Amino acid sequence: MNRFDFTPYRRNTVGFDRLFDLLENQVRQNAGDNYPPFNIERRGEDAYRITLAIAGFRPDDLDITAQQNLLVIQGRKREESEGDFLHVGIANRGFERRFELADFVRVEQADLSDGLLVIDLVREVPEAMKPKKIAVSGQRTLEVVKNAKGDDQADAA
Repeated sequence: MNRFDFTPYRRNTVGFDRLFDLLENQVRQNAGDNYPPFNIERRGEDAYRITLAIAGFRPDDLDITAQQNLLVIQGRKREESEGDFLHVGIANRGFERRFELADFVRVEQADLSDGLLVIDLVREVPEAMKPKKIAVSGQRTLEVVKNAKGDDQADAA
């Protein structure tokens, strides 16, 4: 098992504990199952898309839950055998995929078409959390200092 050592970074940062814990947990969890395959796409500055290849699943077989900072996608396949299969090469198993979401990222929509589950995400930072300029009180405004001898003598120098 690969293990990243974030100790040097933890010593020099404050408030990033959640990020380092998340990275370490992802290494542990993703060591095994890669089903179903998926893509994560950036579609703009604040827009993302997750696409999962889930051929054979219907909308009724899926459960998508968005919690704070977590998106859980579960698929449960129903047992439907309409004959005796000589070979079963299409995956017919359930799955659970978890995606950690950044703050203020929400699910905009989900669509299942042609065996692909497409989930669009957007980041909407509330006005109160956006950066703003802060005026410093108690200071006079700065003015251009004029030469005491006069402007004509300053130009000659």
